[in-house]
Amino acid sequence: MINKLIKSLVFMTTCFLISSCSVVLNDYKTVDKPFDIKTYFDRQVIAWGMIQDYSNKVKRRFCVEINGTWKDEKGVLAEKFYFNDGEISYRNWQLTKLADGSYTGTAEDVVGTAIGKHQGFAFQFQYELSLNIDGDITQVTMDDWMYQLDENRVMNKTSMSKFGIKVAEVTLFFDKETINQSCPSA
Repeated sequence: MINKLIKSLVFMTTCFLISSCSVVLNDYKTVDKPFDIKTYFDRQVIAWGMIQDYSNKVKRRFCVEINGTWKDEKGVLAEKFYFNDGEISYRNWQLTKLADGSYTGTAEDVVGTAIGKHQGFAFQFQYELSLNIDGDITQVTMDDWMYQLDENRVMNKTSMSKFGIKVAEVTLFFDKETINQSCPSA
C-alpha cells in the first residue's frame, strides 16, 4: 500500500513539474528583422491548417483567406475560413498596436480583449474564444504562437484549453507569396 502511495506521489510530482515547464516569449532572442504582425498582415495572406483533438487526431482541416488593412496603429484582419466539411465561417480582428510594440485585439467570438506580444521571430497572442459546438456555446482559452520562417511564411501553433486542460491544438501555415491564390470554395 505504501509503495503504491509513493509511486502515485512521484508520478503526480513528475506530471506537475513537466506541465509547469513551458516556453515563454523571452526564450526567443532578438533578430535582425523582428516579426511584427502589422508588417506581415498588411495585405492578402492565405493559410492552411488543421485542428487536432487532445489525442492528436486530426478532426478538421481548413484553408483561410486573410485580408489585412491598416491605418496608422489600427488594423483589421478579415478572415474567411473554408473547412473540409463544407462550413464557411468569418472572423474580423480589430487590432491596435500599442506604444510598447504589443497588440490588443477584439473579434466577434473573442471574449474580452486579446493580448499579443512579440520577441525576435515569435509572436504570442492569448485570448478567450467562444465556440459553437453542436449548438452549445463553450469558452476556451487560446495560447496562439506564430513563428516567422522568412518574409513570406509563418507557422502557427495554438493550444486550446478548458479549465487549464488542453483539449485541442490548431496548426496553420501562412504564405504571402500565394497572393493570387484563393481557398477552394466548399
